[in-house]
Amino acid sequence: MYIQQAFKFLHEWWRYLVGFIIIFLASQIGTIPLFIAVMYKKLSGGESVYSIDEKEILTTLSSNLTLFLMLLSFAIGLLAVYFVVKFLHKQPFVTLTTSRKKTDWGRVFFGFGIITITTLAVTVLDYYNNPDDYVLQFDLVPFLILAVIAIIMIPLQTSFEEYLFRGYLMQGIGVLAKNRWLPLIITSVVFGGLHLANPEVDKLGNVIMIYYIGTGFFLGIMTLMDEGMELALGFHAGNNLITALLVTADWTVFKTNSIFKDISEPSAGFDVVAPVLILYPIFLLIMAWRYKWRDWGGKLFGKVEEPIVLTKENNPNSTFIE
Repeated sequence: MYIQQAFKFLHEWWRYLVGFIIIFLASQIGTIPLFIAVMYKKLSGGESVYSIDEKEILTTLSSNLTLFLMLLSFAIGLLAVYFVVKFLHKQPFVTLTTSRKKTDWGRVFFGFGIITITTLAVTVLDYYNNPDDYVLQFDLVPFLILAVIAIIMIPLQTSFEEYLFRGYLMQGIGVLAKNRWLPLIITSVVFGGLHLANPEVDKLGNVIMIYYIGTGFFLGIMTLMDEGMELALGFHAGNNLITALLVTADWTVFKTNSIFKDISEPSAGFDVVAPVLILYPIFLLIMAWRYKWRDWGGKLFGKVEEPIVLTKENNPNSTFIE
C-alpha cells in the first residue's frame, strides 16, 4: 500500500527525474553558507581561499557553527522535497510518510527509543570496559549550544534523507518498476554510496560501506514491512542525535562538543559488521513482533500494481451515479 498509493497522484517518470534534480540542486545551494563562512574566516585572517580542502571546511569554524551550517543544506533539501511532492506531484505529504491516514507518532518515538537505549547501553558498557579509549570533554555552555542545534537540525537532516530515499525515490522507482525489490536495492545502495565522501571511509577503508549500505537495507526493509516511514524516521534521528551528543572523534564527520571523545585507534573489524549482522536483525524481529508484520516475501519482493478505477466500461454490472 505504501508504494502503491503514489499511483493516485501524478507519477509520470519525468516528474520524478525533474523532482530529483530540483531536490539535489536545492541541497547543494544549501551548502553555500558554509563555504562563504569559511572563506570569510580565512580572508579575515589573511589566508588564501584558493585551495580550501575538505578538512579546512570542517575545521576552520567552531564545531557548533560548522555543524549548524552543514545541517542547513539538509533542511533546505527537506523543504525542496515538500514543495516537489506538493506542487509537482500534487501529492499530500502524509502519503509520502505513511499508508496510514495520519502519521503514527508512536511509531516514530518507538524507532527513536530503541536505538537511543541501545546506543546508550553499548557506549556505557564500552566506557567501563575500555576507559582509556575515552576522554571526558564535557563543557556546559558549548554542550548546551550543541544540544539546541542538534535537537533542531539533526532530525531535519535525517528526515531529508528518509523522505528522499525511503519516501520519494522508494515510491517513484516502485511505481515505475511495479515491484518492491528494485526500489529497496537501488535506494539502499545509493544511500550507502553517498557516504563514500565521509572521513570515516578514509580512516577505516571501504569495508565500512557494508555498514552504510546495510543500514540502507535495514531502513528500507523497515519501511516496506511497516507500510510507512515512521519507524525509519525515528530510528535514523535517534541514531544521529544521540551519537552527536554522546561521543565524537577526530575522524568522524560530526566533530562535536559532545560529552565524550573517542581517542582509540579505530579498526575495520567485527565492529563494522556487528550492527548489520546482529543488531539490525534483532531490531527487525522486535518491530515485527510489536507491529505484527506478516507476508515478508510479498512486502519485500512482491509486485506493485496500479489500482483499478471502476468505471462503466470496466464494470458494466455496477450502478454509477452521474
